[in-house]
Amino acid sequence: MTTPVVSIAYHSGFGHTTVLAEAVRAGAIQAGAEVHLIKVDEITEEQWATLDASDAIIFGSPTYMGTASGAFHVFAEATSKRWFARDWQDKLAAGFTNSASKSGDKLHTLKWFQVLASQHGMHWVSLGLLPGWNRNDASENDLNRLGFFIGAGAQTNFDANVDEVHKADIATAEHLGRRVAETAAVFLRGRATAA
Repeated sequence: MTTPVVSIAYHSGFGHTTVLAEAVRAGAIQAGAEVHLIKVDEITEEQWATLDASDAIIFGSPTYMGTASGAFHVFAEATSKRWFARDWQDKLAAGFTNSASKSGDKLHTLKWFQVLASQHGMHWVSLGLLPGWNRNDASENDLNRLGFFIGAGAQTNFDANVDEVHKADIATAEHLGRRVAETAAVFLRGRATAA
């Protein structure tokens, strides 16, 4: 069986989103994937080639002013050469984001990632979790405590250190990484069977 290759293309302004990217990587590795972390504001030609060769690309960014960071937007615009050539057609895609507010318009960032993926002809992988922390017997330590469906949403106070990223948000990011890697493995087996 071919090992799925998953790349995490992300930007982190203050380190909190890096913690989530590392959690996504850990989850994907647990599911047997080869995983690459790529900081989009420092991307090299070799890393562009890694993205092109990946079976899945997971987008990650803090939510600033209701959307992904400026650095991530620069990266997205730079993918236009891949868009013209359809280089990412039929790859899997997913996304995660973090903001200081509980809502913070994170849904807009996740939707923006989904539109970017759709423009490239990619297949979006949802979080696949029911919302947590929405019953009297629930806890803020539940997976998906903030109740997102299309991707992983995290909340970290703006004055928190990187070691204060909420453990439930880290676990949710790990879940996303596992889910994408497991889905990529299914896709690879399907393609091998169809060939």
